[in-house]
Amino acid sequence: MSIVPLGELVEIKGGGTPDKSNPAYWNGDIPWASVKDFKSSEISETVDKITKLGLENSAANLIPAGAIIVPTRMAVGKAAINKIDLAINQDLKALFPKPKLDRHYLLHFLQAHGPELERQATGATVKGITLDVLRSLKVPLPPLNEQRRIAAILDQADALRRKRKEALDKLDRLKQAVFFEQFVLHEDPQWPLKAVADIATNIRTGPFGSQLLHSEFVDDGIAVLGIDNAVNNEFRWGERRYITAEKYRELRRYTVHPRDIIITIMGTCGRCAIVPDDIPVAINTKHLCCITLGDDILPPFLHAAFLQHPSILRQLGIQAKGAVMPGLNMGIIKSLKLRIPPLALQQAFAEHIEVLDKTILACRQQVDELDALFASLQHRAFHGEL
Repeated sequence: MSIVPLGELVEIKGGGTPDKSNPAYWNGDIPWASVKDFKSSEISETVDKITKLGLENSAANLIPAGAIIVPTRMAVGKAAINKIDLAINQDLKALFPKPKLDRHYLLHFLQAHGPELERQATGATVKGITLDVLRSLKVPLPPLNEQRRIAAILDQADALRRKRKEALDKLDRLKQAVFFEQFVLHEDPQWPLKAVADIATNIRTGPFGSQLLHSEFVDDGIAVLGIDNAVNNEFRWGERRYITAEKYRELRRYTVHPRDIIITIMGTCGRCAIVPDDIPVAINTKHLCCITLGDDILPPFLHAAFLQHPSILRQLGIQAKGAVMPGLNMGIIKSLKLRIPPLALQQAFAEHIEVLDKTILACRQQVDELDALFASLQHRAFHGEL
């Protein structure tokens, strides 16, 4: 099998941006792609559109459907086939495979080598790659029928994992729908309206400044939770940080308990998670608000209320402020108000969510397994082992 530089296998065409100050160039009927449109392996619609006049008076080019579109700035490492005729901006390049290269084989090759292209990206603020870097990428080139066989296998594996991810998304939306049905659509005005401060027994952030320094972290001991423990609004173990038992005695008041609610208040503001029952002894950093609840409210209800009640979401999003890093202060969280349904309704909701969470966990494990399988197939495909 020969190894050929990409530049010998494709024709490359660039793009451009019409003058944004000229309204005659925009909101026409010609799709105009940018990195915003890389949501999957296909581009079938674009956020922005330009007019024929905008196309004619700019460096933008009309790219016929079936090219491979790759970013050379901002989203280096991604690749997609355009399913429609479209124009592209200057951060994208359109690759037109020559007859000896199958386009789907090329798509999978570029996606598999995305991390390699990312590593070669340079730039102080916005990282990008040059055309020379793109052209010099070495492509294993088996016979055309073999390329098509490999592409078909990878297409099938990719389709399986996409379907599983779509199922996972539907399960997540189902959780939102259950909350909306029970507590928003059928909200009872007789339910007491309470601030978060009134339904919690303790609300606190973690130690500030010299109370806890990075130099005091050790390899084992008492866990320290941060914003990376609330990912996709679920509790995850991110980077493991620990302090000594001696240090913990100084910071015991910041202890995180099972079933506490943690909210990110710096960086990724408003992400929320329920601390699991099997949490070891741990404290939280200053980047988290930690809420211990009273007996009249259950963690699954408050967690869902924070994340899914429209008015709560708006307040968390709008009120996050900060010149360098957006942040939520404790006053914002404490003053948030919501209707508190009877405990029996909360319990029924929590039981429903527990069943859904088990299904979601199993589905997520399947997604992880399919991702690992796909990565293995990609590696084998471009090393002559598939």
